Amino acid sequence: MVHAKKIALYVVIVFVFYTIITSPERAADLVLVGFQGISDAAQGVGDFMTQLVQ
Repeated sequence: MVHAKKIALYVVIVFVFYTIITSPERAADLVLVGFQGISDAAQGVGDFMTQLVQ
């Protein structure tokens, strides 16, 4: 099981590097979308906590 996790991790890393090398604009767009999602989620949690306090 541990070996399968290592292999899967290596495959993901190779895929990420391949994507960055072959299409840097697309990779930048994906990173931007990821950070946008994280920002939206944090904003939602903040709004929820604010409503709990009020």
